[in-house]
Amino acid sequence: MSSAFRSFKVFNYRLWFAGATVSNVGTWMQRIAQDWIVLTMLTHQDAAAVGVTSALQFGPQLLLTPITGLVADRFDRRKVLVATQAAMGTLALGLGLLTITGVVQLWMVYVFAFLLGCAAAFDAPVRQTFVSSLVPPSLLSNAVGLNATSFNTARLIGPALAGFLVAAVGSGWVFLLNAVTFGATLGALFLFRTTELVAQKRPARARGQIREGLRYVTHRSDLVVLFVMVFLMGTIGVNFPIYSSTMASVAFHRGASEFGLLNSAFAVGSIIGALLAARRERARLRTVAIAGAGFGFSMIAAASMPTFWSFALVLPLVGITSITMMNNANAYVQTTTKPALRGRVMSLYLAVFLGGTPIGAPLVGAIVNAYGPRWGVIVGSFGGLLPAAIAVVWWLLHRRAAVTARPIEIPAAEQPPTAEERRELATTEIAVVETEVSKT
Repeated sequence: MSSAFRSFKVFNYRLWFAGATVSNVGTWMQRIAQDWIVLTMLTHQDAAAVGVTSALQFGPQLLLTPITGLVADRFDRRKVLVATQAAMGTLALGLGLLTITGVVQLWMVYVFAFLLGCAAAFDAPVRQTFVSSLVPPSLLSNAVGLNATSFNTARLIGPALAGFLVAAVGSGWVFLLNAVTFGATLGALFLFRTTELVAQKRPARARGQIREGLRYVTHRSDLVVLFVMVFLMGTIGVNFPIYSSTMASVAFHRGASEFGLLNSAFAVGSIIGALLAARRERARLRTVAIAGAGFGFSMIAAASMPTFWSFALVLPLVGITSITMMNNANAYVQTTTKPALRGRVMSLYLAVFLGGTPIGAPLVGAIVNAYGPRWGVIVGSFGGLLPAAIAVVWWLLHRRAAVTARPIEIPAAEQPPTAEERRELATTEIAVVETEVSKT
């Protein structure tokens, strides 16, 4: 079996991948339909309203972080996923019925976005760490990469299908179809071979467990730098619903089908980036930094494209670089964190990554309203350029202070690291950022 797909040897992972891909297609369909009705049906092309919707949907990631990470570590992850997936399916059903009956209003979309964000806040860290229950430690990095492939395959199919369905039957039916797709994930959760699941190491109940996860991160300087980088990317870099919807409708005067096509073009690159990441044996910080620089320059190139089709042709490069950055950051955190703390650390990671959206999305939306969508895309480029610059500065300072600096905690690995890996984790060397990402 190809090295990129070696986790498919595990039955439970194959089942999870199939169910998650179907559900992710539905989720992307709902995102496109939701952003489109906010932009074109419930407002007069108000990008700030799209930003507020995103902020409400991702804000709970930040607010509920102290609880969600502990839930991921302490409770049975499979049972938690059953609850969260059922809740999100119910919300999709409710929004679909309101839209089909013609009574939906902007404030209702805001409420459903916030409730969906609350459910997703519990779902995300559990889903991210649940993969460690499906595959042995030796396949974890590969499985994380394939998860990204599933997500971005759905990003390729979902937006294009949503654009067609919105134009053909309306957004309400897209929401209802998304509600049905959650059944695929729920079916996988009930069909697992439970005897083959990797045992979850749950911490005993004790005081200060939430602080323990935060303390672990603050004592890992490599994670601190990584969290700063993903915060900037999440705050101003990955507001793709705003970029693609406004470029399609405002800059190029196109409709829902073309909006879906832009998201699919972006997804083509994301799938390529995810497959390349899945082939790597281990995630590295320098890859995160290099990909961040590539993302920034590709966003600037996209903003300068004069036509709809030239803009669409650049989006795969944006997809490759963005998913390379995010997937390697995710895999690095998971594969270098102690298993007993992984849920809490991943909850902090997701809070940092998604928690910046309530700040960045309305800001980018306001910039688009004031100066046009192209300037919004240019602002988004700094979500990659600033992290890359920070990585270079941090690496230079770290190298100069190597003799006296406090040693970086080398995490308890799930497999004994090689001598080369021990040296790399100890020094946390980040290569000088290059604009190309050919080696990622």
